[in-house]
Amino acid sequence: MTTMLAPRLRSVRSVAIVIGFFSLALLLPLQPSVRVDLVRYAILALSVYLPLRAGQLSLASPGFYAMGGFVAAIISTRYVRLDDETGFWKLRALGRTFTFSRELYDFRLILLEFVVAAVFAAVIGVIVGYLALRLSGIYLALATIAFVECFRLITLDLPIFGGATGIFDIPQPLNSQLSYLWLALPVLGVGTWFVFRQERSRVGRALVAINEDELASSATGIHPTYYKVLAFTQGAVLAALAGVISAHTLNTWNARQGTFEAATLMLACVVIGGSRTFLGPLVGGFLLTAIPELLRWVADRPFLPRSVSEPIKNGRPFVYGLLMVLVCIYFSQGLATPKLVDRLFPRRQRSRPEVGS
Repeated sequence: MTTMLAPRLRSVRSVAIVIGFFSLALLLPLQPSVRVDLVRYAILALSVYLPLRAGQLSLASPGFYAMGGFVAAIISTRYVRLDDETGFWKLRALGRTFTFSRELYDFRLILLEFVVAAVFAAVIGVIVGYLALRLSGIYLALATIAFVECFRLITLDLPIFGGATGIFDIPQPLNSQLSYLWLALPVLGVGTWFVFRQERSRVGRALVAINEDELASSATGIHPTYYKVLAFTQGAVLAALAGVISAHTLNTWNARQGTFEAATLMLACVVIGGSRTFLGPLVGGFLLTAIPELLRWVADRPFLPRSVSEPIKNGRPFVYGLLMVLVCIYFSQGLATPKLVDRLFPRRQRSRPEVGS
């Protein structure tokens, strides 16, 4: 009986640890919009982590992030209209009109945007991945940066993307900023569960083998190109879903959302949190998003003299950078190491038959 209950107890403990970590992070004294940013950057860090797990330094996530945001912005502003007479939302597509009876922007339309953004990101991800993943290292990083820049220039030139000013007045499905956690948390939860399960599956072991030695893995029957394109496409879909959420949260979307600066921040979240386990991007995304706002909150405390609060407020970038340097020096594998994750989420041990039985 004890043997049968042990895996269930480990699963319950794992779920409790994850929920406790999320709850602690979301209960920090932060602005509602920053709490949503915690989850958003954790999703984006996961999108960078997936190809990195296969040994591919891809910085294409901002491009797919911007793509998902533009999908949501275009659908919600060009194909969906609020009928002034009835107060219903109407979607015009495929020669038909679909009516949604809700004062705010309907959640079913958000799901439609998720599906469309995921399909677009998957198709483009397969094409770009197949072409770019022939490269490796810094050359792959440059190729993916070129993809991000090409997509940004396309959005600036084509009128459907709103040009330099972008798309405004994106409908809001929720009344408050904090309520957008109802959109962001399920995406993060499902994405984290998917990555966690994949790491302990045949696909995850193949990605690790490719990361360690691509030539040796191909000699054992693993198809490196297939798995690298698969990981790249999965990261693209996650980034696009984050873009859909952000477009409705910000109420506007333009070409400046997907830039090289965003790519460096996403990569920093993975490196600081840990690039060898699924928990690393979550820790890094939450930490690097929360630190500047926590320093601002400390600087605004009324009991602090101005001579102390002003240096803290003005020196936030310095403290932010110093912490990143210290983590890189003293935690070379990131804050969430594989050993730590194995202790928190022990693998299920298969029972072996006794000799002679």
